[in-house]
Amino acid sequence: MRRSCPRLLLAALRGGAGKTTLTLGLLAAWREQGRSLVPFKKGPDYIDPAWHALAAGVPSHNLDPFLMEGDQIMALVARYAAQADGILIEGNRGLYDGLDAAGTFSTAELAKTLSTPVVLVVDCTMRTRTTAALVLGCQHFDPQVPIRGVVLNQIARPRHEALIRSTIETYCGVPVLGAIPRLKCEVFPERHMGLVPPQEHGTALKAVSTARELALKYLDLDGLWEVACQAPPLPPPLASFPRQASDPVKIGVIRDFAFQFYYPENLEALEREGAVLVELNALEDPAIPPDLYGLYIGGGFPETHARLLSQNLGFRHSVKVAAQSGMPMYAECGGLMYLGEAIQVRDEKFLMVGLFPYDFIMHRRPQGHGYTILEVSGDNPYFQPGTVLKGHEFHYSEIVPDPGPDVALAFRVSRGAGIGGGREGLVYKNVLATYTHIHALGEPQWAPALVRRAREFRDLCLSLPETALSPQLSSSKEARI
Repeated sequence: MRRSCPRLLLAALRGGAGKTTLTLGLLAAWREQGRSLVPFKKGPDYIDPAWHALAAGVPSHNLDPFLMEGDQIMALVARYAAQADGILIEGNRGLYDGLDAAGTFSTAELAKTLSTPVVLVVDCTMRTRTTAALVLGCQHFDPQVPIRGVVLNQIARPRHEALIRSTIETYCGVPVLGAIPRLKCEVFPERHMGLVPPQEHGTALKAVSTARELALKYLDLDGLWEVACQAPPLPPPLASFPRQASDPVKIGVIRDFAFQFYYPENLEALEREGAVLVELNALEDPAIPPDLYGLYIGGGFPETHARLLSQNLGFRHSVKVAAQSGMPMYAECGGLMYLGEAIQVRDEKFLMVGLFPYDFIMHRRPQGHGYTILEVSGDNPYFQPGTVLKGHEFHYSEIVPDPGPDVALAFRVSRGAGIGGGREGLVYKNVLATYTHIHALGEPQWAPALVRRAREFRDLCLSLPETALSPQLSSSKEARI
């Protein structure tokens, strides 16, 4: 039976138009009114969903037509719609911005896939009637995109708002559902990869509270909810995957201020395969616990916490010893940098794990940014040769020295920057480290392979006498004292 679930997609004409602030304000305001909203973010983003989760009180999930198939996206939305009063999706970039002239993988295409009403957030800086022309252009560019309202942002004064509101409602035939004045301060500060993550924001709850107050004061909450209710019913959710409780194995996940970038579905996929996830803190923990048999190191900001990571010598040493002993590890972006020799920030160099003999030098401009396509071309612990992987990268670091042609890497790069020279993926025993982030829904062999390797490593460790694992095991024990 198809279930009715109100849902809304906030889009804009460009990035940085105020979508995130309004999304957070709506989530917090509707939550205060007693509505349970599940948030989603279109595209490969970790930071905005972390803010969504803080505002909504529930995890946020990514919807990415490049990384996932359409039926996977529909199933994911239907799954969480069954548990909520409504769905709020934040688009990315401009409404029609995609990978090509056809707008492939754009926010507009996602809105059509999910039959979700769109509300445009429009920056009105130094514009009046032209704002209506822009909205009208979006309506006519693809009439199948269900644009059902507009929110005005950066309004200078009441007369400015009145003129734009009248023009849009007259020429575009859609309601103006809010008008946000020009703010004198930034509610959510940014740095090189976007917003500062809420884990590092000293007054994150206050920032969300400010966004909520903006929504309560300047948005037509009832009107927006009416638009959300225009969404047609969703298909019933697919049966949930059973958790395989048999033969559990502990796998560590480093989650701290330095390493924060994990898709919820990636962690769920590991648990579904039997992993018992143990959160670790590379900034504070003395060492890896002795009963772990695998390690997942996601992306994040190791460069902004490089001093503390470097100072935690015991933890660094335990990671290196575990890798040398054969522990399976999967590292993405920041995790790759952590496993290198050092991270260089301006004129300072901070020692890291030292598993791979490379430094990572931070630059002011991105060295890799966008979607990636990789072909598995070399031996590695997790992917079969010939497999094509889709992912994304966003890093400001450069690997030095460039791994030469005699260094066997795991992937050939057909789209993206990778490590350099059209190659990607450092391998050491059961360790694979890469700049590319993947999503478990799009790469179903990743989680089973990591958990299988962890079980194999566990069985090996338990089958051998303690003395047979020396010197690695004895070194590991010393690191953990």
